[in-house]
Amino acid sequence: MQLTVWTYEGPPHVGAMRVCTGLTDVHYVLHAPQGDTYADLLFTMIERRDRRPPVTYTTFQARDLGSDTAELFQNAVREAHARFKPAAMVVGASCTAELIQDDPGGLAKAADLPIPVVPVELPSYQKKENWGAAETFYRIVRTLAGPNAPAPGTVRAPRAEGVRPRCNILGPTALGFRHRDDVIEVTKLLALMGVDVAVTAPLGASAADVARLGDADFNVVLYPEIAGVAGQWLKRTFGQPAVEIVPIGVGATRDFIAEVARVANVDPAPALAETGSRLPWYSRSVDSTYLTGKRVFIFGDATHAIAAARIASEELGFTVCGIGTYSREFGREVRACAERHGVEALITDDYLDVEAKIAELRPELVLGTQMERHVAKRLGVPCAVISAPVHVQDFPSRYSPQCGFEGANVIFDAWVHPLMMGLEEHLLGMFRDDFEFVDGAAPSHLGHAPEKSDSRPIEVAVAETVPSALSWSAEAEKELKKIPFFVRGKARRNTEAYAAEKSIPVITVEALYDAKAHFGR
Repeated sequence: MQLTVWTYEGPPHVGAMRVCTGLTDVHYVLHAPQGDTYADLLFTMIERRDRRPPVTYTTFQARDLGSDTAELFQNAVREAHARFKPAAMVVGASCTAELIQDDPGGLAKAADLPIPVVPVELPSYQKKENWGAAETFYRIVRTLAGPNAPAPGTVRAPRAEGVRPRCNILGPTALGFRHRDDVIEVTKLLALMGVDVAVTAPLGASAADVARLGDADFNVVLYPEIAGVAGQWLKRTFGQPAVEIVPIGVGATRDFIAEVARVANVDPAPALAETGSRLPWYSRSVDSTYLTGKRVFIFGDATHAIAAARIASEELGFTVCGIGTYSREFGREVRACAERHGVEALITDDYLDVEAKIAELRPELVLGTQMERHVAKRLGVPCAVISAPVHVQDFPSRYSPQCGFEGANVIFDAWVHPLMMGLEEHLLGMFRDDFEFVDGAAPSHLGHAPEKSDSRPIEVAVAETVPSALSWSAEAEKELKKIPFFVRGKARRNTEAYAAEKSIPVITVEALYDAKAHFGR
């Protein structure tokens, strides 16, 4: 274990809570001490839900450890069933209760409830939140849909003539990054192709809905981190094809439409015609040409990080200078994506490693999580949030999807607006000596404190490519700020490399221009 101030994922029982909170009539009985009830705040304060999660905590205390904690758990199970009357119940233990080894599954079975009980064993000291969500959803699907499974080897009957194809959307949960709006956008896309959505699960589904997942013709695995395992089980058990292309970005949305059309045997033309996306034209228009070649660093869950890399390079003309994920289970996919962009993937759940990499690469834009937002703000680098974990401002009241063509519009605005616009930079240069447009003034979106400008040394421990004793004179720093912002980072890196090669301990104005001449040959 590692003590940390921030963490990208909570323990696996938080993932189980996200699944159960998304479902409408499933209750979660969690064997946990009183302190673990903090998880409720994630849903009521961060996601701003209007009700508490459907979770009952046993809330044992230190004095209970000398008595029968097993009886305490069984009483909690019976009381939760009597009070909330759920259609199904999930039982498990938090990281602390796991040490007691009370076996919640066996105890709940002994309670002999008249509803399905789904025991989940979540190894809190080896796995994390997304894995816990995936395991919980898989166990619920297998328990509720399993009794309706056909005999092994049964060939799935073809869809009747004239009947519209139906699919399930799998993966959206409570506390998911834009999941609510993504479901609406993907449902619209499917409707344009004449495909009906049978069940969306877990978000908004009942236990009865989960039990009939096998009735649909195919599944859309919208978030592989959560629904990948369940989707594969449904494919093996019910013979349902799985569409695993995540429609984030214009190109990926077109690929998604084509794959759905192939699987469902429908015409993709109506969905492709009604794009409504302004991203392709905006990224090619004259006032967006300054985007070309921007160096961007990407970090998040695997699904959003891979999607962001494609959008950045293919649709906005950015250069991906770094990419990483905290989703270790999807490290292979992220490494393959990094290889396509000619960079090395950063697979870590330590935010300090990510901070050091950002400081080392000095990108012009960071696409990351809430934690990268804090890091980028401190380093004076523009940032847009693309992935969980997120804070309250990333659960907007407005419609703000990431998926589909409308999601591409949202992404364009979210990514481009943090960048200093070319006109703003021009004005700052023109009125450099004006008291309202001093060079030390940062762009409005980064705040007005001059100490946020890029002239401050970055106090982060990184693998230095230049000697740590290397420094800049005040005159050289002032001269560096005259270089346009979109190439200033490259100029700094080249100058430092030149100084290191020539053993120049202090970079002066003369050294700056010598480096410029050296690299300009």
